[in-house]
Amino acid sequence: MRTAYSVETVRAAERELMARLPEGALMLRAAAGLAAVCAGLLARRRGRVYGSRVVLLVGPGDNGGDALYAGARLARRGAGVTAVPMDPDRMHAGGLAALRAAGGRVAQAVPQRADLVVDGLLGIGGRGGLRPAGAALAERIPPGVPVVAVDLPSGVDADTGEVAGPAVTADVTVTFGAYKPGLLIDPGASRAGAVHLVDIGLELPEPEVEALQHADVAGLLPEPTASSDKYRRGVVGIVAGSAQYPGAAVLAVAGALRGGAGAVRYVGPAADSVLARYPETLIGPGRVQAWVIGPGLGEGRAGEVADVLAGDAAVLVDADGLRGLDPAVLRARTAPTLLTPHAGEAAALLGVSRESVEAGRLAAVRRLAERYGAAVLLKGSTTLVASGGVRAVRVNPTGTPWLATAGSGDVLSGLAGSLLAGGLSGADAGSVGAYLHGLAARRTGGPLLAHQVAEALPAAWRDTTHP
Repeated sequence: MRTAYSVETVRAAERELMARLPEGALMLRAAAGLAAVCAGLLARRRGRVYGSRVVLLVGPGDNGGDALYAGARLARRGAGVTAVPMDPDRMHAGGLAALRAAGGRVAQAVPQRADLVVDGLLGIGGRGGLRPAGAALAERIPPGVPVVAVDLPSGVDADTGEVAGPAVTADVTVTFGAYKPGLLIDPGASRAGAVHLVDIGLELPEPEVEALQHADVAGLLPEPTASSDKYRRGVVGIVAGSAQYPGAAVLAVAGALRGGAGAVRYVGPAADSVLARYPETLIGPGRVQAWVIGPGLGEGRAGEVADVLAGDAAVLVDADGLRGLDPAVLRARTAPTLLTPHAGEAAALLGVSRESVEAGRLAAVRRLAERYGAAVLLKGSTTLVASGGVRAVRVNPTGTPWLATAGSGDVLSGLAGSLLAGGLSGADAGSVGAYLHGLAARRTGGPLLAHQVAEALPAAWRDTTHP
């Protein structure tokens, strides 16, 4: 599992480690890792480090010091290294001395010919985007030249991924000691490029953010045994679709049928459409281990949502089912509950603007989970899953922009609901469902249709269990 930690947590771990090391040793460890990644990029791009032109954009803090020490290592290997300071009077003294001793130089303007640019303007403590001096340097990065960010792209909030002003877009980010949430959550994640983690020996507690990987998903997926029958494997009920949106019911059932449950039961006005496509579906009310309610439901069916929530089965609420939810009703439930809003629906549930949700996705999903006492899957460019009382928020690493298509959310709801019926918790069902959903979309490519994502789910499942 990939784990990420807040700035406060990382800083505390750094202080503890620095107290046991010689002065400057931690920075030298980071710089060595940064230089190794830069050397590898130069070797792939030019065939060698010797003779390469490297530009360092240097801020006044330790981030700039990391860049300077790394530049000194590259200069000793024959690269031509030029440091361009944001503030010439506030460069890291030790790093500057090391660079000059290795043959590097300092310039006041960004050279327009370079093979690599290293962004060392702001570190993980930066907030609110680049200030004018830093933004002016970032704007002068030569087009087409690869950019390596030191710890995270300057201007990205390390704790949230928010970008509140000018920021660097990197091709590669070399981060030290631990991943930071802003490297995994959009919009920051989309500016980080490929992320390389350099281990500098930090001892870290429970993470703030985590991302599942194949092995984690494989360990959570329900697998039938020799004694299993369709009822022991779980039955998921789907309350979805309407005269206007019958396809939502078909797609939710499609996802549910491929989510590991032993049977799928459909209740709603689109039974003929569902049976025509999936004759395996059970029709009509009956005992289930989990309900999915909301996709394509339309207006005027709040009573059905209330009835489902009043029961003792696990429940996933999506789309139209999210309208007017009462936090007190959800908090009183003892069975698992999973809400799956997109940003607009999340904004309505919180009583805020959609823009505020999009700008602060991590804070929004945590507030939703706390307010409604449920697991919450916040859909979007970075899908996040939070659960009340659990510190770590899960970020889904498998999504693709091609999933921004009609009906894909209905497939996800059915899939996650099926995993709920199979015995997974709300947070596990949401995060595993999002992971498989994203893998299936990647397998399908694009442009894609929602039903193609459902059809690719068995192959995505096998990808995680038989890598």
